[in-house]
Amino acid sequence: MMRHALLASVFLASLASGPSARAQVESREGITLQNQILQLRQEMEQLRARGGGGYAAPALPPPSRGGAAGGGSELVGQLLDRVSALEDETKRLRGRVDQLEFQNRNLQQQMEKLQGDTDYRLQQVEQGGGAARRSQAPATPAPGPAAATPASAPAAAAPRTPERALSDGQAALARRDYTAAEAAAREVVGARSAPRQQDAQILLGDALLGRRDYQNAALAYDDAYRRNRKSGRAPEALLGLANAFNGFGAKREACQTLDQLNSEFPKPPGSIASQAAQARQRAGCR
Repeated sequence: MMRHALLASVFLASLASGPSARAQVESREGITLQNQILQLRQEMEQLRARGGGGYAAPALPPPSRGGAAGGGSELVGQLLDRVSALEDETKRLRGRVDQLEFQNRNLQQQMEKLQGDTDYRLQQVEQGGGAARRSQAPATPAPGPAAATPASAPAAAAPRTPERALSDGQAALARRDYTAAEAAAREVVGARSAPRQQDAQILLGDALLGRRDYQNAALAYDDAYRRNRKSGRAPEALLGLANAFNGFGAKREACQTLDQLNSEFPKPPGSIASQAAQARQRAGCR
């Protein structure tokens, strides 16, 4: 599907230059082949418009005794063979590009998960280190009755739960603090065993969309939708994916995603329907 291929292609710039360079070279070769196909088709149209005769072709053998019409038919056949060969070569190159993009997508997903795990573990280590330093503080003489209040001070705050992190992230998103919202979302995403992973991915997509990081926002929304395609938030994930596509100019994929939203959820909850209609206008969908 074109939408999946486009999602995979956003990883090319962030990975090693080897696979990306090969994909770019093959893309240029594909464009060259497409131009050649277009030129051949134009020549065929000119040939048909002239009734098959009067076409000069120095590189081809002279027509047989059948006359100009016979030579024109032979030329059309040769042009059709060339078009077919070029189209086959284009399909082969596209297949190789798709394969490279799929490999790059898998690598990027592994990198993102590793980064999320690392950030979460570093945070846990920092919080645990603070508690350990407090527990290792030197003992002090027992305070008198007047100094008993500090001993009853509350313990250090525990790490926030996924629910609290998502709540803090939504509050940050409401005040347009997209950096804090993204950090809260990644905190939950990094703890892969934590609940509400789909909610965290949608929050991550919203934060990245607010920062105009449209390509990574599209990946976050797509992951959110794939986690639970039948949930109450799946329509929201598709709407966010369409907005992200439109953000970096992939209008056709945006319209396809909105069509999918309308097909799978003809009566979406809340204000999704009106937001989807506005998204269709922005993308210029038919």
